[in-house]
Amino acid sequence: MVRISRLMLRSFLGPFAVTFPVALFILDMQFLWLYADELIGKGLDAWIVFKLMVYASARLVNLALPLAVLVASIMALGNLSERSELTALKASGMSLNRILRPLVVTMVIVSSGALWFSNKGWPAANIQFRALLYSVTKQKPALNIREGVFYNGIEGFAIRVGTKHPDGSLEDILIHDHRDATGQSILVLKAARGNMKQRDGQLILTLEDGVSHEEHQESQAQRKQRVHPHISSSFSRQTLRIPLHSLDFSMANEDLFRRSYEMMTLKELAYVSDSLQGSMAAERVALGEYGERNVTWLSDTTGWYRQAASHSQASAQSPWFARHDPVTRGRLFDKAKERCRNHIRAIEHAMTHIDGKRMRQARHDIEWHRKYILALSCLVLFVIGASLGALIGRGGLGLPTVLALGMFMFYYILSMLGEQMVKAGQLNPGIGMWLSTLVLAPVAALMYRHAMKEGQWLRSFRTK
Repeated sequence: MVRISRLMLRSFLGPFAVTFPVALFILDMQFLWLYADELIGKGLDAWIVFKLMVYASARLVNLALPLAVLVASIMALGNLSERSELTALKASGMSLNRILRPLVVTMVIVSSGALWFSNKGWPAANIQFRALLYSVTKQKPALNIREGVFYNGIEGFAIRVGTKHPDGSLEDILIHDHRDATGQSILVLKAARGNMKQRDGQLILTLEDGVSHEEHQESQAQRKQRVHPHISSSFSRQTLRIPLHSLDFSMANEDLFRRSYEMMTLKELAYVSDSLQGSMAAERVALGEYGERNVTWLSDTTGWYRQAASHSQASAQSPWFARHDPVTRGRLFDKAKERCRNHIRAIEHAMTHIDGKRMRQARHDIEWHRKYILALSCLVLFVIGASLGALIGRGGLGLPTVLALGMFMFYYILSMLGEQMVKAGQLNPGIGMWLSTLVLAPVAALMYRHAMKEGQWLRSFRTK
Protein backbone atom coordinates (compact mmCIF):
# COMPACT_ATOMS: atom_id res chain seq x y z
CA MET A 1 0.00 0.00 0.00
CA VAL A 2 2.85 2.36 0.78
CA ARG A 3 4.43 1.70 -2.60
CA ILE A 4 1.14 2.35 -4.36
CA SER A 5 0.73 5.61 -2.48
CA ARG A 6 4.25 6.63 -3.47
CA LEU A 7 3.55 5.71 -7.08
CA MET A 8 0.41 7.83 -7.18
CA LEU A 9 2.08 10.78 -5.47
CA ARG A 10 5.06 10.68 -7.85
CA SER A 11 2.71 10.48 -10.82
CA PHE A 12 0.77 13.56 -9.68
CA LEU A 13 3.32 15.75 -7.90
CA GLY A 14 5.84 15.62 -10.77
CA PRO A 15 3.52 17.15 -13.41
CA PHE A 16 2.06 19.50 -10.79
CA ALA A 17 5.51 20.83 -9.84
CA VAL A 18 6.14 21.62 -13.52
CA THR A 19 2.76 22.95 -14.66
CA PHE A 20 2.17 25.30 -11.72
CA PRO A 21 5.34 27.42 -12.25
CA VAL A 22 4.80 27.33 -16.03
CA ALA A 23 1.22 28.59 -15.64
CA LEU A 24 2.41 31.37 -13.32
CA PHE A 25 5.15 32.31 -15.79
CA ILE A 26 2.71 32.55 -18.69
CA LEU A 27 0.32 34.72 -16.68
CA ASP A 28 3.24 36.88 -15.51
CA MET A 29 4.20 37.48 -19.13
CA GLN A 30 0.70 38.84 -19.70
CA PHE A 31 1.21 41.15 -16.73
CA LEU A 32 4.52 42.38 -18.15
CA TRP A 33 2.87 43.00 -21.50
CA LEU A 34 0.20 45.15 -19.89
CA TYR A 35 2.56 47.21 -17.71
CA ALA A 36 5.65 47.28 -19.92
CA ASP A 37 5.27 51.03 -20.57
CA GLU A 38 5.25 51.71 -16.83
CA LEU A 39 8.45 49.75 -16.18
CA ILE A 40 10.72 50.59 -19.10
CA GLY A 41 12.96 53.63 -18.98
CA LYS A 42 12.60 54.46 -15.29
CA GLY A 43 15.87 53.07 -14.01
CA LEU A 44 14.22 50.67 -11.56
CA ASP A 45 16.40 48.31 -9.56
CA ALA A 46 16.20 44.62 -10.42
CA TRP A 47 15.07 43.92 -6.85
CA ILE A 48 12.03 46.20 -7.24
CA VAL A 49 11.05 44.54 -10.52
CA PHE A 50 11.53 41.10 -8.92
CA LYS A 51 9.29 41.99 -5.96
CA LEU A 52 6.65 43.34 -8.33
CA MET A 53 6.68 40.06 -10.26
CA VAL A 54 6.45 38.01 -7.05
CA TYR A 55 3.44 40.00 -5.81
CA ALA A 56 1.82 39.79 -9.24
CA SER A 57 2.36 36.01 -9.23
CA ALA A 58 0.67 35.75 -5.84
CA ARG A 59 -2.37 37.55 -7.26
CA LEU A 60 -2.50 35.08 -10.18
CA VAL A 61 -2.57 31.92 -8.05
CA ASN A 62 -6.37 31.78 -8.37
CA LEU A 63 -5.90 31.04 -12.09
CA ALA A 64 -2.63 29.11 -12.11
CA LEU A 65 -3.46 26.67 -9.29
CA PRO A 66 -6.71 25.22 -10.74
CA LEU A 67 -5.08 24.93 -14.16
CA ALA A 68 -2.06 23.14 -12.71
CA VAL A 69 -4.27 20.73 -10.75
CA LEU A 70 -6.32 19.93 -13.84
CA VAL A 71 -3.30 19.32 -16.09
CA ALA A 72 -1.41 17.32 -13.45
CA SER A 73 -4.37 15.06 -12.68
CA ILE A 74 -5.02 14.31 -16.36
CA MET A 75 -1.35 13.57 -16.99
CA ALA A 76 -0.97 11.45 -13.85
CA LEU A 77 -3.91 9.12 -14.53
CA GLY A 78 -3.27 9.21 -18.27
CA ASN A 79 0.32 8.04 -17.82
CA LEU A 80 -0.72 5.28 -15.42
CA SER A 81 -3.41 4.11 -17.81
CA GLU A 82 -1.15 4.31 -20.87
CA ARG A 83 1.49 2.14 -19.14
CA SER A 84 -1.25 -0.30 -18.03
CA GLU A 85 -0.36 0.35 -14.39
CA LEU A 86 -3.88 1.51 -13.65
CA THR A 87 -5.26 -1.67 -15.21
CA ALA A 88 -2.90 -3.79 -13.10
CA LEU A 89 -4.01 -2.02 -9.93
CA LYS A 90 -7.66 -2.64 -10.77
CA ALA A 91 -6.91 -6.28 -11.62
CA SER A 92 -5.44 -6.73 -8.15
CA GLY A 93 -8.87 -5.93 -6.72
CA MET A 94 -8.38 -2.27 -5.91
CA SER A 95 -11.20 0.14 -6.74
CA LEU A 96 -10.63 3.55 -8.27
CA ASN A 97 -11.56 5.13 -4.95
CA ARG A 98 -8.76 3.25 -3.20
CA ILE A 99 -6.28 4.03 -5.97
CA LEU A 100 -7.01 7.77 -5.80
CA ARG A 101 -7.07 7.95 -2.00
CA PRO A 102 -3.48 9.32 -1.66
CA LEU A 103 -4.22 11.96 -4.29
CA VAL A 104 -7.50 12.88 -2.62
CA VAL A 105 -5.69 13.41 0.68
CA THR A 106 -3.09 15.48 -1.15
CA MET A 107 -5.79 17.60 -2.81
CA VAL A 108 -7.51 18.19 0.55
CA ILE A 109 -4.19 19.53 1.85
CA VAL A 110 -3.70 21.65 -1.29
CA SER A 111 -7.26 23.02 -1.07
CA SER A 112 -6.82 23.82 2.62
CA GLY A 113 -3.60 25.64 1.82
CA ALA A 114 -5.37 27.48 -1.01
CA LEU A 115 -8.10 28.60 1.38
CA TRP A 116 -5.53 29.83 3.91
CA PHE A 117 -3.63 31.62 1.15
CA SER A 118 -6.82 33.27 -0.13
CA ASN A 119 -7.68 34.50 3.36
CA LYS A 120 -4.23 35.58 4.55
CA GLY A 121 -1.62 35.59 1.81
CA TRP A 122 -3.76 36.99 -0.99
CA PRO A 123 -4.76 40.23 0.83
CA ALA A 124 -1.18 40.85 1.96
CA ALA A 125 0.14 40.29 -1.57
CA ASN A 126 -2.53 42.59 -3.01
CA ILE A 127 -1.58 45.38 -0.62
CA GLN A 128 2.10 45.07 -1.48
CA PHE A 129 1.36 44.81 -5.19
CA ARG A 130 -0.93 47.85 -5.32
CA ALA A 131 1.44 50.00 -3.28
CA LEU A 132 4.48 48.97 -5.32
CA LEU A 133 2.70 49.31 -8.67
CA TYR A 134 1.42 52.76 -7.70
CA SER A 135 4.95 53.78 -6.70
CA VAL A 136 6.36 52.48 -9.99
CA THR A 137 3.78 54.28 -12.10
CA LYS A 138 4.50 57.54 -10.25
CA GLN A 139 8.25 57.10 -10.64
CA LYS A 140 9.79 59.63 -13.00
CA PRO A 141 11.79 58.37 -15.99
CA ALA A 142 15.50 57.83 -15.49
CA LEU A 143 17.92 60.56 -16.50
CA ASN A 144 18.02 60.42 -20.28
CA ILE A 145 18.85 63.73 -21.92
CA ARG A 146 18.35 63.55 -25.67
CA GLU A 147 19.61 65.91 -28.33
CA GLY A 148 17.38 68.83 -29.24
CA VAL A 149 14.65 67.93 -26.70
CA PHE A 150 13.96 69.66 -23.37
CA TYR A 151 14.33 67.21 -20.47
CA ASN A 152 11.94 68.03 -17.58
CA GLY A 153 12.47 64.92 -15.44
CA ILE A 154 14.49 66.79 -12.80
CA GLU A 155 12.27 68.88 -10.58
CA GLY A 156 12.87 72.61 -11.10
CA PHE A 157 14.95 72.26 -14.25
CA ALA A 158 14.51 72.11 -18.02
CA ILE A 159 17.63 71.06 -19.90
CA ARG A 160 18.24 70.99 -23.64
CA VAL A 161 21.46 70.08 -25.45
CA GLY A 162 22.20 70.44 -29.13
CA THR A 163 24.78 67.65 -29.38
CA LYS A 164 25.56 64.84 -26.92
CA HIS A 165 28.74 62.78 -27.31
CA PRO A 166 29.31 59.26 -25.89
CA ASP A 167 32.06 60.51 -23.53
CA GLY A 168 29.59 62.83 -21.75
CA SER A 169 30.64 66.07 -23.47
CA LEU A 170 27.87 68.38 -24.62
CA GLU A 171 27.46 71.23 -27.08
CA ASP A 172 24.92 74.05 -27.34
CA ILE A 173 23.54 73.74 -23.79
CA LEU A 174 20.44 75.60 -22.56
CA ILE A 175 19.25 75.29 -18.94
CA HIS A 176 16.16 76.86 -17.32
CA ASP A 177 16.38 76.93 -13.52
CA HIS A 178 12.95 77.25 -11.81
CA ARG A 179 13.96 76.13 -8.32
CA ASP A 180 12.78 79.36 -6.66
CA ALA A 181 9.75 78.23 -4.61
CA THR A 182 8.18 81.73 -4.69
CA GLY A 183 8.43 81.94 -8.47
CA GLN A 184 10.06 85.37 -8.25
CA SER A 185 13.33 84.43 -9.96
CA ILE A 186 14.12 82.56 -13.18
CA LEU A 187 17.68 81.70 -14.17
CA VAL A 188 18.59 80.84 -17.76
CA LEU A 189 22.05 79.46 -18.59
CA LYS A 190 23.40 79.05 -22.09
CA ALA A 191 26.81 77.57 -22.85
CA ALA A 192 28.68 76.66 -26.03
CA ARG A 193 29.94 73.37 -24.60
CA GLY A 194 30.24 71.44 -21.39
CA ASN A 195 30.50 68.10 -19.66
CA MET A 196 28.00 65.98 -17.72
CA LYS A 197 28.69 63.51 -14.89
CA GLN A 198 26.65 61.79 -12.15
CA ARG A 199 28.20 61.48 -8.71
CA ASP A 200 26.81 61.02 -5.16
CA GLY A 201 23.19 61.55 -6.20
CA GLN A 202 24.01 64.72 -8.13
CA LEU A 203 24.23 65.73 -11.77
CA ILE A 204 27.41 67.76 -12.21
CA LEU A 205 27.38 70.02 -15.28
CA THR A 206 30.60 71.83 -16.17
CA LEU A 207 29.73 74.68 -18.56
CA GLU A 208 32.20 76.64 -20.71
CA ASP A 209 31.91 79.89 -22.70
CA GLY A 210 28.42 80.79 -21.69
CA VAL A 211 26.09 83.50 -20.45
CA SER A 212 23.54 83.58 -17.62
CA HIS A 213 20.37 85.63 -17.52
CA GLU A 214 18.47 85.98 -14.23
CA GLU A 215 15.07 87.68 -14.31
CA HIS A 216 13.10 88.76 -11.25
CA GLN A 217 9.32 88.67 -11.50
CA GLU A 218 7.22 91.62 -10.22
CA SER A 219 3.94 89.94 -9.54
CA GLN A 220 2.72 92.59 -7.06
CA ALA A 221 3.38 95.61 -9.28
CA GLN A 222 0.97 96.89 -11.89
CA ARG A 223 1.81 96.04 -15.47
CA LYS A 224 2.67 99.61 -16.53
CA GLN A 225 4.86 100.13 -13.46
CA ARG A 226 7.05 97.01 -13.95
CA VAL A 227 10.70 97.70 -14.71
CA HIS A 228 11.66 94.06 -15.37
CA PRO A 229 14.87 93.85 -13.30
CA HIS A 230 17.36 91.30 -14.50
CA ILE A 231 21.02 90.39 -14.29
CA SER A 232 23.08 89.26 -17.27
CA SER A 233 26.64 87.97 -17.05
CA SER A 234 29.10 85.91 -19.00
CA PHE A 235 31.45 83.20 -17.80
CA SER A 236 34.29 81.16 -19.22
CA ARG A 237 33.73 78.18 -16.91
CA GLN A 238 31.02 77.36 -14.37
CA THR A 239 30.04 74.21 -12.47
CA LEU A 240 26.35 73.51 -11.78
CA ARG A 241 25.40 70.83 -9.27
CA ILE A 242 21.84 69.57 -9.63
CA PRO A 243 20.43 67.17 -6.96
CA LEU A 244 18.72 64.08 -8.35
CA HIS A 245 16.57 63.29 -5.32
CA SER A 246 13.40 63.78 -7.38
CA LEU A 247 14.43 60.73 -9.46
CA ASP A 248 14.84 58.45 -6.44
CA PHE A 249 12.28 55.66 -6.01
CA SER A 250 9.87 56.24 -3.10
CA MET A 251 7.44 53.64 -1.78
CA ALA A 252 3.82 54.68 -1.35
CA ASN A 253 2.06 54.29 1.99
CA GLU A 254 0.36 50.89 2.15
CA ASP A 255 -2.44 52.24 4.37
CA LEU A 256 -3.88 54.01 1.30
CA PHE A 257 -4.91 50.63 -0.13
CA ARG A 258 -6.06 48.68 2.93
CA ARG A 259 -9.74 49.65 2.63
CA SER A 260 -10.11 48.00 -0.77
CA TYR A 261 -12.10 44.75 -0.86
CA GLU A 262 -9.18 42.90 -2.48
CA MET A 263 -7.07 43.54 0.63
CA MET A 264 -9.54 42.13 3.20
CA THR A 265 -9.83 38.79 4.95
CA LEU A 266 -13.01 36.72 5.17
CA LYS A 267 -13.92 38.25 8.53
CA GLU A 268 -13.39 41.80 7.30
CA LEU A 269 -15.36 41.19 4.10
CA ALA A 270 -18.31 39.74 6.03
CA TYR A 271 -18.28 42.70 8.45
CA VAL A 272 -18.25 45.30 5.68
CA SER A 273 -20.96 43.47 3.72
CA ASP A 274 -23.24 43.30 6.78
CA SER A 275 -22.60 46.99 7.50
CA LEU A 276 -23.53 47.96 3.95
CA GLN A 277 -26.66 45.78 4.12
CA GLY A 278 -27.78 47.49 7.33
CA SER A 279 -27.01 50.93 5.91
CA MET A 280 -29.05 50.25 2.77
CA ALA A 281 -31.99 49.01 4.81
CA ALA A 282 -31.92 52.15 6.96
CA GLU A 283 -31.74 54.38 3.86
CA ARG A 284 -34.71 52.60 2.26
CA VAL A 285 -36.75 53.16 5.43
CA ALA A 286 -35.71 56.81 5.50
CA LEU A 287 -36.67 57.16 1.82
CA GLY A 288 -40.13 55.74 2.51
CA GLU A 289 -40.59 58.11 5.43
CA TYR A 290 -39.48 61.00 3.22
CA GLY A 291 -42.18 60.11 0.67
CA GLU A 292 -44.89 59.84 3.32
CA ARG A 293 -43.79 63.12 4.88
CA ASN A 294 -43.87 65.11 1.64
CA VAL A 295 -47.00 63.67 -0.01
CA THR A 296 -50.10 64.97 1.81
CA TRP A 297 -53.71 64.97 0.66
CA LEU A 298 -55.77 68.12 1.29
CA SER A 299 -58.96 67.38 3.18
CA ASP A 300 -61.34 68.60 0.44
CA THR A 301 -59.51 66.97 -2.50
CA THR A 302 -59.75 63.28 -1.59
CA GLY A 303 -63.41 62.85 -2.43
CA TRP A 304 -63.04 64.99 -5.55
CA TYR A 305 -60.11 62.96 -6.84
CA ARG A 306 -61.96 59.67 -6.44
CA GLN A 307 -65.04 61.04 -8.14
CA ALA A 308 -63.02 62.53 -11.01
CA ALA A 309 -61.10 59.30 -11.47
CA SER A 310 -64.28 57.18 -11.53
CA HIS A 311 -65.92 59.43 -14.17
CA SER A 312 -62.68 60.04 -16.13
CA GLN A 313 -63.02 63.79 -15.62
CA ALA A 314 -59.49 64.79 -16.49
CA SER A 315 -60.42 68.49 -16.76
CA ALA A 316 -62.11 68.68 -13.37
CA GLN A 317 -60.57 70.97 -10.76
CA SER A 318 -60.28 70.62 -7.03
CA PRO A 319 -62.75 72.85 -5.11
CA TRP A 320 -59.83 74.19 -3.10
CA PHE A 321 -57.89 75.03 -6.29
CA ALA A 322 -60.95 76.53 -8.02
CA ARG A 323 -61.64 79.12 -5.34
CA HIS A 324 -58.42 81.04 -6.17
CA ASP A 325 -58.10 83.61 -8.93
CA PRO A 326 -56.22 82.67 -12.14
CA VAL A 327 -53.00 84.49 -11.16
CA THR A 328 -52.83 82.70 -7.81
CA ARG A 329 -53.61 79.37 -9.44
CA GLY A 330 -50.72 79.88 -11.86
CA ARG A 331 -48.33 80.65 -9.03
CA LEU A 332 -49.54 77.64 -7.07
CA PHE A 333 -49.12 75.44 -10.09
CA ASP A 334 -45.56 76.67 -10.71
CA LYS A 335 -44.69 76.19 -7.06
CA ALA A 336 -46.09 72.66 -7.11
CA LYS A 337 -44.04 71.78 -10.20
CA GLU A 338 -40.89 73.13 -8.57
CA ARG A 339 -41.47 71.11 -5.41
CA CYS A 340 -42.19 67.99 -7.42
CA ARG A 341 -38.95 68.40 -9.35
CA ASN A 342 -37.01 68.89 -6.11
CA HIS A 343 -38.57 65.77 -4.59
CA ILE A 344 -37.83 63.73 -7.72
CA ARG A 345 -34.19 64.84 -7.69
CA ALA A 346 -33.87 64.02 -3.99
CA ILE A 347 -35.38 60.55 -4.50
CA GLU A 348 -33.18 59.88 -7.54
CA HIS A 349 -30.09 60.94 -5.59
CA ALA A 350 -31.05 58.65 -2.70
CA MET A 351 -31.67 55.72 -5.06
CA THR A 352 -28.31 56.33 -6.77
CA HIS A 353 -26.62 56.33 -3.37
CA ILE A 354 -28.31 53.05 -2.45
CA ASP A 355 -27.32 51.50 -5.80
CA GLY A 356 -23.73 52.54 -5.18
CA LYS A 357 -23.74 50.80 -1.83
CA ARG A 358 -25.34 47.75 -3.40
CA MET A 359 -22.51 47.57 -5.94
CA ARG A 360 -19.93 47.94 -3.16
CA GLN A 361 -21.62 45.14 -1.22
CA ALA A 362 -21.61 42.96 -4.36
CA ARG A 363 -17.85 43.53 -4.78
CA HIS A 364 -17.21 42.50 -1.17
CA ASP A 365 -19.47 39.45 -1.52
CA ILE A 366 -17.65 38.49 -4.73
CA GLU A 367 -14.31 38.51 -2.93
CA TRP A 368 -15.78 36.58 0.02
CA HIS A 369 -17.03 33.80 -2.24
CA ARG A 370 -13.89 33.86 -4.40
CA LYS A 371 -11.73 32.73 -1.47
CA TYR A 372 -13.77 29.55 -1.03
CA ILE A 373 -14.11 28.99 -4.77
CA LEU A 374 -10.34 28.67 -5.19
CA ALA A 375 -10.26 25.77 -2.72
CA LEU A 376 -13.33 23.89 -3.95
CA SER A 377 -12.65 24.44 -7.65
CA CYS A 378 -9.34 22.65 -7.22
CA LEU A 379 -11.19 19.59 -5.89
CA VAL A 380 -13.78 19.65 -8.70
CA LEU A 381 -11.16 20.08 -11.43
CA PHE A 382 -9.06 17.31 -9.87
CA VAL A 383 -11.98 14.89 -10.13
CA ILE A 384 -12.57 15.94 -13.75
CA GLY A 385 -8.89 15.63 -14.62
CA ALA A 386 -8.47 12.25 -12.92
CA SER A 387 -11.57 10.89 -14.66
CA LEU A 388 -10.45 12.18 -18.06
CA GLY A 389 -6.98 10.71 -17.60
CA ALA A 390 -8.37 7.31 -16.67
CA LEU A 391 -10.84 7.31 -19.57
CA ILE A 392 -8.66 8.48 -22.45
CA GLY A 393 -5.65 6.43 -21.39
CA ARG A 394 -3.17 8.90 -22.83
CA GLY A 395 -0.28 10.63 -21.05
CA GLY A 396 2.35 13.16 -21.99
CA LEU A 397 1.89 16.75 -23.09
CA GLY A 398 -0.28 16.18 -26.15
CA LEU A 399 -3.95 15.31 -25.84
CA PRO A 400 -4.10 15.67 -22.02
CA THR A 401 -2.87 19.27 -22.21
CA VAL A 402 -5.33 20.13 -24.98
CA LEU A 403 -8.25 18.65 -23.02
CA ALA A 404 -7.11 20.39 -19.84
CA LEU A 405 -6.89 23.78 -21.55
CA GLY A 406 -10.31 23.32 -23.14
CA MET A 407 -11.90 22.34 -19.82
CA PHE A 408 -10.16 25.19 -18.02
CA MET A 409 -11.34 27.73 -20.61
CA PHE A 410 -14.89 26.48 -20.10
CA TYR A 411 -14.46 26.85 -16.33
CA TYR A 412 -12.92 30.33 -16.69
CA ILE A 413 -15.66 31.60 -19.04
CA LEU A 414 -18.36 30.40 -16.65
CA SER A 415 -16.57 32.07 -13.74
CA MET A 416 -16.26 35.40 -15.55
CA LEU A 417 -19.86 35.20 -16.78
CA GLY A 418 -21.18 34.63 -13.27
CA GLU A 419 -19.01 37.39 -11.80
CA GLN A 420 -20.11 39.93 -14.42
CA MET A 421 -23.77 39.04 -13.86
CA VAL A 422 -23.29 39.58 -10.13
CA LYS A 423 -21.69 42.99 -10.74
CA ALA A 424 -24.59 43.92 -13.03
CA GLY A 425 -27.09 42.94 -10.35
CA GLN A 426 -28.60 40.12 -12.41
CA LEU A 427 -27.57 37.29 -10.08
CA ASN A 428 -27.10 36.83 -6.38
CA PRO A 429 -23.41 36.49 -5.41
CA GLY A 430 -24.13 33.09 -3.85
CA ILE A 431 -25.27 31.82 -7.27
CA GLY A 432 -23.25 33.86 -9.75
CA MET A 433 -19.86 33.25 -8.14
CA TRP A 434 -20.54 29.53 -7.81
CA LEU A 435 -21.92 29.19 -11.35
CA SER A 436 -18.84 27.41 -12.71
CA THR A 437 -18.70 25.02 -9.75
CA LEU A 438 -22.45 24.31 -9.92
CA VAL A 439 -22.14 23.45 -13.61
CA LEU A 440 -18.92 21.42 -13.39
CA ALA A 441 -19.75 19.46 -10.23
CA PRO A 442 -22.40 17.25 -11.96
CA VAL A 443 -20.03 16.86 -14.93
CA ALA A 444 -17.28 15.72 -12.55
CA ALA A 445 -19.61 13.24 -10.85
CA LEU A 446 -20.77 11.80 -14.20
CA MET A 447 -17.25 11.42 -15.55
CA TYR A 448 -16.04 9.82 -12.32
CA ARG A 449 -18.91 7.36 -12.49
CA HIS A 450 -17.91 6.35 -16.02
CA ALA A 451 -14.27 6.05 -14.96
CA MET A 452 -15.26 3.68 -12.14
CA LYS A 453 -17.35 1.57 -14.52
CA GLU A 454 -14.63 1.36 -17.17
CA GLY A 455 -16.67 3.61 -19.49
CA GLN A 456 -16.11 3.19 -23.20
CA TRP A 457 -17.42 6.54 -24.51
CA LEU A 458 -13.92 8.03 -24.76
CA ARG A 459 -12.07 4.85 -25.75
CA SER A 460 -11.65 6.16 -29.29
CA PHE A 461 -8.80 8.35 -27.99
CA ARG A 462 -6.75 5.37 -26.87
CA THR A 463 -3.67 4.40 -28.75
CA LYS A 464 -4.01 1.45 -31.02
